[in-house]
Amino acid sequence: MTSPLRRLLAGRTAAALATALIPTTLTLAVVRTGSAADLGIVLASELLPMLLLLPVAGVVADRHPARRVVLAADLVRAAAQAATGLLLMAGPVRIGWLAALAAVTGAGVAFGTPSARALVAAVVPAPDRLRVNSRLAVAGGLAQIAGPAAAGGMMLALGAGWSSLLTAALFAASALTLGGLRPAAAPAAGPAARAGFAAELRGGWVEARRHPWFLANVLAHGVWHLAAGLLLTLGPLIAVESLGGAGSWVVIAQAGTAGMLAGVWAAGRLPIRSPLHAVAVGAAAQALPLAALALRLPVAVTAAAYCTAMFGLGVLSPLWETELQRRIPLEALGRVGSLDTLISFAARPLGLAVAAPLAGVTGTAAPLLAAAVLTAVANLGVLLLPDIRRRPGEREAALALR
Repeated sequence: MTSPLRRLLAGRTAAALATALIPTTLTLAVVRTGSAADLGIVLASELLPMLLLLPVAGVVADRHPARRVVLAADLVRAAAQAATGLLLMAGPVRIGWLAALAAVTGAGVAFGTPSARALVAAVVPAPDRLRVNSRLAVAGGLAQIAGPAAAGGMMLALGAGWSSLLTAALFAASALTLGGLRPAAAPAAGPAARAGFAAELRGGWVEARRHPWFLANVLAHGVWHLAAGLLLTLGPLIAVESLGGAGSWVVIAQAGTAGMLAGVWAAGRLPIRSPLHAVAVGAAAQALPLAALALRLPVAVTAAAYCTAMFGLGVLSPLWETELQRRIPLEALGRVGSLDTLISFAARPLGLAVAAPLAGVTGTAAPLLAAAVLTAVANLGVLLLPDIRRRPGEREAALALR
């Protein structure tokens, strides 16, 4: 692996680990001295700026060099987390200040996400992107495992403030690493580059509409993100009530983690000839654990279903990133990709929010079964689109022959 690719992997890994540290740190810090309502305020303060600013961030990602936007976003997050650490070390938790700093962090996430995707497309040659995206996904998966454990350990040993300071240091390391990357080639300056901000924002939607495969997949992915919110809320309740207790959910969750890591490792090694077909099947596999939990199948069966689903998700992630970077023009990737991220960020919290009220009315089985059917139908239905079967450029050629 060349030096730029090593820097890319190191920087994105540092950012992923820093991102994984934040929720556990805030949760433990606020719940210890505050209340569940205070925690909800702090977490919502991070989420709302993400959702509101993502369309704007997509335009910024296409207007400016990706490495500069990533540098600025990581430095902003580093500053916010350093301030959070000092605030937590200074004394009693101040919810208003924590919420404000969480909002700054959320804004940094919004601007950093589409630019990080564009940075990969700009730095990594097309033949190497799947391999690099797979390695980035492995690093991200490991960060999701290590982050909560590290945050909890530092909280117990040193206090939440030190965990936030470590997070700030990791974001600073990411900024210094990724900010120095040089793209192989800058995107060509098209009409959107000379248009006003509002015109560029509309141009991103126009470009997204040119790719039916993209819109169909984004909506289908939104369905399984919503379903994942239901599963993560209702799954532990079902495990405790019907599958033998909390330990059974630990077994199921660990099986899912193992499946996801195996999937992202395998994505770049499997002989996949049609990536979007694999993406659709991998997303549809999320229906398996939903149905298994709804039917109260034995722990071993449910764990195998969740492992299979997360393996599909692991394969899906790098393949989807690679297809976006391959099929969407680099000068529009930030705006188009921000729509994908927006749907993902919004759908899962919605699932988390509606799970308990739905279960209170219908019981736990009905929402999970409905989510399983919708997830399978929405994602397998994508396979009916002609664009899924065509290679990049074939759609334009087909239109030219009409």
